[in-house]
Amino acid sequence: MYKKMLLLAASSSILSFASYADDKTYSQATSSDNSIVNLETIVVNSPLVSKLPDSNLPFTQLSGDELAMKMGNTIGDTLKQELGITSQSFGPGVGTPVIRGQSGSRVKVLENSIGSADVSQLSPDHATSIDPAMAESIEVLRGPNTLLYGSGIIGGVVNIIDNRIPTHLYNKPVNVVFDQRLDSSTNESSSSMKTEGSKGHWAYHLDGLVRERGDMSIAGSAIDTPKAQALDPTLNVINNGHGTLANTFSESFNGAAGASYINDKGFVGLGFNQSHNNYGIAPDGGSFISNGISYSDPNVRIDQRQTKFDFKSEISQPFSFADKLAMRFGYTDYYHTELDGGVPSIPFSPGTAFSNKTYEGRIELKHKDIGLFKGNIGFQATSSQFAAFNFPSGGVPSADLALLDSATTLTVPATLSNSFGVFALESVNVGSMLYQAGLRVENSALTPTLSNSYIAPFGSTVNSNYNYTPVSASVSALWTLDKINSFNLGITHSQRAPQVQELFSNGYHDATRSYELGDPSLHMETSYNLDLGYKFKTHGVKGELDLFNNWANDYIYQQRTGNFVTPNFEATVNSQTLSSEQCQAVSPTAPCTAVTGSMQADAIFRGYESKLTFPIMENRHGMVDLTLFSDYTRGQFVNGGNVPHLPPLRFGFQWDYSQEQWSTNLRFTRAQAQNDVGTNDTPTSGYYLLTMGGEYQIKRYHDTNIMIYLKGNNLLNENIRNSVSYLRNFSPEPGRGAQLGFKVTY
Repeated sequence: MYKKMLLLAASSSILSFASYADDKTYSQATSSDNSIVNLETIVVNSPLVSKLPDSNLPFTQLSGDELAMKMGNTIGDTLKQELGITSQSFGPGVGTPVIRGQSGSRVKVLENSIGSADVSQLSPDHATSIDPAMAESIEVLRGPNTLLYGSGIIGGVVNIIDNRIPTHLYNKPVNVVFDQRLDSSTNESSSSMKTEGSKGHWAYHLDGLVRERGDMSIAGSAIDTPKAQALDPTLNVINNGHGTLANTFSESFNGAAGASYINDKGFVGLGFNQSHNNYGIAPDGGSFISNGISYSDPNVRIDQRQTKFDFKSEISQPFSFADKLAMRFGYTDYYHTELDGGVPSIPFSPGTAFSNKTYEGRIELKHKDIGLFKGNIGFQATSSQFAAFNFPSGGVPSADLALLDSATTLTVPATLSNSFGVFALESVNVGSMLYQAGLRVENSALTPTLSNSYIAPFGSTVNSNYNYTPVSASVSALWTLDKINSFNLGITHSQRAPQVQELFSNGYHDATRSYELGDPSLHMETSYNLDLGYKFKTHGVKGELDLFNNWANDYIYQQRTGNFVTPNFEATVNSQTLSSEQCQAVSPTAPCTAVTGSMQADAIFRGYESKLTFPIMENRHGMVDLTLFSDYTRGQFVNGGNVPHLPPLRFGFQWDYSQEQWSTNLRFTRAQAQNDVGTNDTPTSGYYLLTMGGEYQIKRYHDTNIMIYLKGNNLLNENIRNSVSYLRNFSPEPGRGAQLGFKVTY
């Protein structure tokens, strides 16, 4: 709480004398002219996409007031209203983006074009370390542009731009943005502040965020008992909350500082960021017996910490053949501990923990035009040291690898991962056709440190070295038929190497309440993706339709096996998993744990995204637009069965009204039931989601801008189960709630 008081006090003192400068001004202002010119939207971080209408494949960008209005608790929550994007929620503390049914490493989350270096892509219960409240803008890239950042990204790239390393000078030495928001559904109070400025050739950035939440309000019962017990007959639900989701309170703090030297040739800067996030996982309502007394199953909380150092530089025309040279380097020290406890006689204590220390660097050169060709070439390298482990009783209170002792059981061995990649992206404009082509070649090596503290998954052998060479290529074309109509086509060949936890996992994972088994024999995943799109715009009416079909060979996925292990299970080579009946017979007083395994099979994904917007009214009373939208993803295995955890068919409409300082919207979404579920999984019911929002821009007063906004979420108070959530039978989405906030810029 003291951190919040400090932040509020600091904001008040700075706001008393600060003056706000537009943070998109790229050079020091020498004029007092306050006139505002509306410019065409420019994409500043995707190097070959200079204007939104020229993007070959689906592209999404949120910034400014639109980002403020759509801001959610997580990146996934912020983007979930966008076409083809849903949030893989795991309670209110976690929400990673799912794009066209793809998640994990197939959707790469970046911070200023470099990896977040957390472990959110490894498991659905791991929150991303990037907070959307600090973002200047959020971009979602697909098609050839994704090859700039990695292989196997068949979902897309989510790039969060936060300007923590300044890239331009400001027209005043001190500029402040302060945002305060309250949310009734989570009893949340969130305060964030950003201070930026420049003097001479130097620019700086400071920001901070504190957020506190209570237990989340829900529309009905927390646990869908029949479905939960259908998956786990050993589960004895004795405590099913109603109206409130227990153990979902949280607290987070995020602070950063950065500075740059900037001149006409470019800039060079350094940044530092530290974050701490403590959030809870919804309980399963189960019980266990100790000394003849029945207790609720212990709660699980995740204590997450990250420290990050960044370097960023861009130089204009460094060589005769180059327009720009961009360099990025980052070091990240990340760990989190899953804490068990919260019942009588059991204090919170370390359970499963994850550690990841990562170095990542990239250098990218934009060459001068070669005839009709414009493009970028580059090199990227990543080195990380990762491990997952279970603490013994009374174990160390930190997930730092240096503190481990010989008694600690490794669920994933300490593994050194080195990846080196070269990439190229070229475009050529011929008449009404714009072509793009990209190529990326990587070498990925995994070197696990094998010891007596780690036991390989049952009946398998873990080698001392794994080496993969994924090759990805993509071509796309945009045909601008006339000023009204355009077509786009994209074809991608993409390969992805297995991740460390997919190969080596063997042990309990507290937060997911599962026993995870990897498969060291997994090989590379190869996909062939086809995108076809059409856009038009005329007389205020605009629409778009995107169709996709992805063929994925050796698709890697995680799924329940249908078997269980007993408490205190010994992970030896000769151990056997049990059926639910066998497990109950062996352990009648304590719950068994479901086994999930890494599997591989050929799969096909197909679907669409569509949107149609047309004006209803435009006069002195304001403007009214109506938007109709729909998206759908279907995933099936070639040999039969459904790909697990996919979103349902969605469709709906949105009304938008604006007049001078006012802007409001009402959005209605119908999501169909998701009955095409994976093996050993449960379907979800359809739902109706009604939301509305409004903002009011107070007129500028002494260089002060104030925006007040109000949002209503789930106004029909539906008890929504998210089909892409691993925790959907225990954690519904938030119930009816309102969010009130104001944003002050000086």
